[in-house]
Amino acid sequence: MSDDRRWSSWYIMSEGFGLSRASAEDHELLTTWMNDPDVAEFWQLDGPPERTIAYLTELNKATHTRGYVGSLDGTPMSYWELYWADLDPLAKHYDARPFDAGIHLLLGPSDFRGRGLGAQLLEAVARTILALRPEVSRVVAEPDVRNVRSIAAFERAGFVRAADLDLPDKRAVLMIKTREPHD
Repeated sequence: MSDDRRWSSWYIMSEGFGLSRASAEDHELLTTWMNDPDVAEFWQLDGPPERTIAYLTELNKATHTRGYVGSLDGTPMSYWELYWADLDPLAKHYDARPFDAGIHLLLGPSDFRGRGLGAQLLEAVARTILALRPEVSRVVAEPDVRNVRSIAAFERAGFVRAADLDLPDKRAVLMIKTREPHD
């Protein structure tokens, strides 16, 4: 993979919100979030801190994906993964295009959920990817088909439900946000 396919170590998405690269040092925070029953149902990474550390260590070895902690007004409140979907195993399950970017998201503390923040932040992150990476024409996601709140947030952020996919670990909805002329 050439250097131009690397994800940055941090991003400022909008006033008050930004992403910084997640590392094993973030394991306490992420372990707490992964053990929340609402998160664990879909991420399936609940368990002891060692499991979170092992996951982050493996993720950081990958060249096509990167994990981030999202902070709003200085408060860590979300976990994100940005990835090159065309280089990800997901590409075997849909008509991937070169430079398709992908997003995974969870809102950590429960008091950040149910307020419409997910849609706002997804829109901001997708807009930033499209602005910073002109080679990207689509941003994709594959939330679990049972996660109706996540699917609704992606739809409010401008993503379109493209297909249902049978992935090895879940039945997912392929959501796609296509670059618009103003992006």
